[in-house]
Amino acid sequence: MTDLYPLRFTPVYKNYLWGGRALQEFGRILPDQQNIAESWEIAAHPDGMTVVANGSYAGLTLQELLNRLGEALVGTRNQWALERGKFPLLVKLLDAERKLSVQVHPDDAYALRNEGNELGKSEMWVVLKAQPDAAIIYGLSKEATPSDLRRALESGELEPYLQRINVKAGDHICVPAGTLHAILEGLVIAEIQQNSNTTYRVFDWNRVGDDGKPRALHVDQALDVITYDQIGFSLPEPRLLEHNDRWIRERLCRNDYFTTERFRMKAGARYQGHCDGSTLEIWGLLTGEVTLAGLPLTGVQFVLLPAGLGAFTLSVPVDSTLLRTYVAE
Repeated sequence: MTDLYPLRFTPVYKNYLWGGRALQEFGRILPDQQNIAESWEIAAHPDGMTVVANGSYAGLTLQELLNRLGEALVGTRNQWALERGKFPLLVKLLDAERKLSVQVHPDDAYALRNEGNELGKSEMWVVLKAQPDAAIIYGLSKEATPSDLRRALESGELEPYLQRINVKAGDHICVPAGTLHAILEGLVIAEIQQNSNTTYRVFDWNRVGDDGKPRALHVDQALDVITYDQIGFSLPEPRLLEHNDRWIRERLCRNDYFTTERFRMKAGARYQGHCDGSTLEIWGLLTGEVTLAGLPLTGVQFVLLPAGLGAFTLSVPVDSTLLRTYVAE
């Protein structure tokens, strides 16, 4: 299709109690006097809908664009998403000035049974900025049953069961559905996930929301979906895919819904890609500057390449780091 081109979007900001103002450092123009927790960069969800910011489709929401382009936008490997009328992925930036709740996300089957036409939520994180001693909660520190966790919650003694992992800028974490987790304070993270906003909050550190009341918990649902054999987690190592005099290409995460790679590219590099109709590609510039299919990018930016785009070139005038997300066979 000749009318396809790289798509940029206007972010949707979310003002949650754990947010701050750090996303200004990453090029986001934040609303005045609001602590912004999330910037939804590429999203087509009832809770947040980004709008095309460039080219002939400017002004259309991503959902409207999906309705118009269908398979040419998302690719043949995402036919299941088209059948449900959904864009398959969602991309965010998160500013955790304060820690998030301890939470878990369901898989597709549980979400379909209990949350209507909502997807499950497998996700992955790349740490963009971390304060000293920043950490996450991931899985369990010791064996536990649903009854054990319920008793711990009732007695206020959940924390001994939580696996705490220190993280730094550049680390990545793959978070499949069912993972008990929390992003703790002092982190800015890029998140790639299934197109879902279903979160089961397990524990919220005994704090209250803006209305002075505790935020709702979803303990029964959470205990249903937690993966109890995730014990003693450690940070994964990237898998080296390609190393030459122009770039290092690594796989960070791969699941049934998306694959994310990281490119560390040297000044002067040129990468030739091809969107052959099988899958969309989402490229995220984390550091440096590039020109992607004729579109100049600086700072932290995400761009959607439609599945039917065809051949494209990525030119790198300075050392740069990018993420590439697509749907594998």
